[in-house]
Amino acid sequence: MLKKLPRLLLAAPSSGQGKTTLTLALLRAFQLAGKRPVAFKSGPDYIDPMFHRRVLGLPSYNLDLFLSDAPTAVRLLAECGSSGDLALIEGAMGYYDGVGITDEASAYALAKATHTPVVLLLSAKGAALSLAATVHGFNNLRSPSHLAGVVLNRCTQTLYDRVAPIITKETGLSVLGFLPDLPQCTLQSRHLGLVTADEIADLSLKLDRLGEAAAQSIDLLGLLQLAQTAPPLEWASQVVMPAPNRVRLAVARDDAFCFYYDETLALFEALGVELMFFSPLQDAQLPPKAQALYLGGGYPELYAGQLSQNCAMLQSVRNAIADGMPCLAECGGFLYLHAQMQDDKGAFYPMVGVIEGTAIAGTRLGHFGYITLTARRDNLLCRAGETLSAHEFHYWQSDSCGEDFKAIKPDGRAWDAVHATSSLFAGFPHLYLQGNIMAAKNFLAAAAAYGEKYGFSRT
Repeated sequence: MLKKLPRLLLAAPSSGQGKTTLTLALLRAFQLAGKRPVAFKSGPDYIDPMFHRRVLGLPSYNLDLFLSDAPTAVRLLAECGSSGDLALIEGAMGYYDGVGITDEASAYALAKATHTPVVLLLSAKGAALSLAATVHGFNNLRSPSHLAGVVLNRCTQTLYDRVAPIITKETGLSVLGFLPDLPQCTLQSRHLGLVTADEIADLSLKLDRLGEAAAQSIDLLGLLQLAQTAPPLEWASQVVMPAPNRVRLAVARDDAFCFYYDETLALFEALGVELMFFSPLQDAQLPPKAQALYLGGGYPELYAGQLSQNCAMLQSVRNAIADGMPCLAECGGFLYLHAQMQDDKGAFYPMVGVIEGTAIAGTRLGHFGYITLTARRDNLLCRAGETLSAHEFHYWQSDSCGEDFKAIKPDGRAWDAVHATSSLFAGFPHLYLQGNIMAAKNFLAAAAAYGEKYGFSRT
C-alpha cells in the first residue's frame, strides 16, 4: 500500500536541546494555522507523548526500531498518521544515538527507515559560527543524512539575522527560524524526566505561548514545504483478527499509573478487547466482570501512602490474582504488587502483597535501556526459550525482581528478571506489544479462559 503523508522528524545533537519544546510549539502553531498534525515519538519514552496528547487532544504514538521491526514502524506511521495531514516525529537523544555506540534504532535510523526529512534543532546559546560546524558534522557523518533544515533554539532575532545566512552558506541547509529563550514556558523535570502533562496547572497557557512564539519566528510554510518532499510511505497492512472470545481488560490508569502506549491499547481493541479503565487511587474494586488486569508503569512511589490506604482496592487486586486472573504488571505496576513499597520521602507502606518483597527507593537509574528477555519457563506471554523485546527505566529497586526470564542488554550484560507463571507477568521491563503481537494474543487467550470459568466471555 502507498500513502502520501507529509512529515518531519525533529532531531537535535543531544538530549536537553529543546526537542520537546519545539515539538509542542510546532504542534500548537500548526493547529492554530488550521492544520491537523499528528504526533509521534522516536523511541520508547512515555512522557513526551503525554504532552503531545495535551496539545492535540489526540493519541500520540511511539515508533521504535528496537522494540519492533522497520515494517511495523512504517505501518504504524502510515496507519496512525492517516487521521491528520502532517506528521511530526520527535526524535530521541542525539540524532545518531542508538543502541550502544551505534546508530541502530536511533532517530537517524527511523528517518532512514521511513524516508522522513529531518529538521535539526540547535541551541544557539553561547555559539555563532560553531553552529555551522555542528550542522556540517551532522550532515556529513552519514550519507544521506536526511537533514533538510535547521531551527535554532534559545536564539535572539539579532543573532538569528547574522548567523542564519552563514549556516546556510557553509552547509547548504536552510535555517527556518528560531525559538527565543522562553523561561516562562519551561517544563519541570524529576527523576524519570519531565513531570507529566497533567501535573502542570498552567500547561495550556504555556502551550499557547509556545505556539505563538513559533508562529512569529519560525517559517511554518517552509517547514510544510519540506514535509511535502517526503515520498509516499510504502507499507503492508496487518490483518489482526479479533479473538473468537473477546475479553474485558481492566487497565489501571490514573496519576500513579500512566505509562501506556496508545498503539498497544489500539492493538488490544483491534483484537476485540473491551478496555475498562480504573483507578487504584480512587476506586474500591476492579471493574466488574474483568477477565484480565493490566498494571502499567508510572509513579506509584509518589502516591504510595494513598495507594496503601485504599485497602479495598489492594484486596480486590490481591484476590483477583490469587484466583488466577491473568495479570500483566510492568515496572510501576510491578512495584504495586510488592508486599511493601517505600515512597519518595522514605516511608514504607503495605501494598498488594502478591510479590513477597520490598520496593525500595534508589538514588540513580537502575537497569536502563533496551533488553531482550528470554523465557526460562512457559508463562502467560510466551513459551520457554522464546524472546520478548523490552526496555527498563526506573530508579526504584526491588529485593525480589524475579528470575523467570534472563534479561540481556545489547552489550552482553545480563541479569534475572520477571516473576512469570501461567497467569502472571510482573517485572521491571516494559513491553511494546505491537512488536510482540503473539504475546498479546497469548495474554488474551488466558483472559478468555479465565472468563469462561465465570461465564464472562463476550461474543
